Amino acid sequence: MARVALVTGGSRGIGAAISKALKAQGCEVAATYAGNDDAAAKFTSETGIKTYKWNAADYDASKAGIAQVEAELGPIDIVVANAGITRDAPFHKMTPEQWREVIDTNLTGVFNTIHPVWPGMRERKFGRVVVISSINGQKGQFGQVNYAATKAGDLGIVKSLAQEGARFNITANAVCPGYIATEMVMAVPDKVREAIIGQIPAGRLGEPEEIARCVAFLVADDAGFVNGSTISANGAQFFA
Repeated sequence: MARVALVTGGSRGIGAAISKALKAQGCEVAATYAGNDDAAAKFTSETGIKTYKWNAADYDASKAGIAQVEAELGPIDIVVANAGITRDAPFHKMTPEQWREVIDTNLTGVFNTIHPVWPGMRERKFGRVVVISSINGQKGQFGQVNYAATKAGDLGIVKSLAQEGARFNITANAVCPGYIATEMVMAVPDKVREAIIGQIPAGRLGEPEEIARCVAFLVADDAGFVNGSTISANGAQFFA
């Protein structure tokens, strides 16, 4: 029977690549999105992957959405917490609202996504949790105190869940992408993008599919001894 996988922020960018990779691996995939109805509809039309709309920052919405997914597809075996936002500003100019918005989505949103499915994973004695963190959660980044704090916090979530879930055959791991050729990165001015690439020993941006392959490995049934780990996929830009 196919594993059921939930991918938050799963209809665009890295999340879309993860959703498609898990479907190719034989999973029944549910991809969530927060607001872009047209992009979600196009994604479903092109891939056949069902999309569900809710805000990961809202616990009640997440719980209700997860209940809908499980009613339609079955119990969730795999969770990929990928949804995230940025609200960049130098710390002296950062507003409390910019701080809260990023914390609510990137950190609390991970709790909201995993917490409703955790009891079922414990009962069934199987689960795979992957959190998409970031190179900037490992090394920090100018203008991203809020974002870096959440992505560092995500690593703490993974390490703690790994210890709690191991005896139930639940793994929790993280992937820390470096700079990936997503719409967001490709939209920055050419000079900025060239400066970013100049810091990457591999001499290029990563591809979303390269992150997806890391996730596909971590969620496999036979990856049960890999637990509490972080895969850094950044072209040798930073070593944790």
